[in-house]
Amino acid sequence: MITQYTGNGWEVITQRAHGLLAGQICARWNLNDQPERWTETLIATAEHDDVFNEFERSPLVDQNGAPINFKETRFDLEASTQLIDMALTKSRFIALLLNRHIRFTHGQDPAAKKFVATLKKQEKIWLREAQVKKEEVDRAYELLEFCDAFSLLICQSQIPPEGRRIEISCGPDGTPYSLFQQHDVIIVEPWPFSAKKFEVRFEKRIIAKLKFRNDEDFRSKLKDCSIEQVQLKIAEK
Repeated sequence: MITQYTGNGWEVITQRAHGLLAGQICARWNLNDQPERWTETLIATAEHDDVFNEFERSPLVDQNGAPINFKETRFDLEASTQLIDMALTKSRFIALLLNRHIRFTHGQDPAAKKFVATLKKQEKIWLREAQVKKEEVDRAYELLEFCDAFSLLICQSQIPPEGRRIEISCGPDGTPYSLFQQHDVIIVEPWPFSAKKFEVRFEKRIIAKLKFRNDEDFRSKLKDCSIEQVQLKIAEK
């Protein structure tokens, strides 16, 4: 989950809400530049964090009783295994993309070394079974990673003020994309989407409490807190 301290409590965006936002961004990608396995790429982008369900999974709070931000978490073998298993029941191509995402996010973590090695071996089998080339998976994953990075910038409130630019990531063609805010609109350059402007929305949870006894205390507040609908405009310059 993505957490921000407010002074009176916490703002929380769940991993699945972040993933849905990434999917909304992906859905607007230029029609002429979409990966060949488009539907599966879109689904993988929207579902890349679906296994991290805060209503079910722990840990949620640290030793001081504060909610744990996603950057403070380490490789979770059970969650990663479940994520791949869920993907395999849907599509080998989706499994290939989520395999890439696990390797991208945890490839340098010693705790993930054995699992990542297994994924690399399995990738060769899945490529054959999916009847796709590695280059096609590369291109589709680069789009997923771009949308993930864009969503994280928004969810972490990392868009700079006063029109200052920040890099998002590189897209499937290797082009680096950046953004800046102009009034209440997020401007992306160069423009990679099909429409000249569009809107996205996601849910932010507002918890008016600073410290929690344990995971169950936090989870109960997360289930029963107020919800803020955040709506943003994204446009071409």
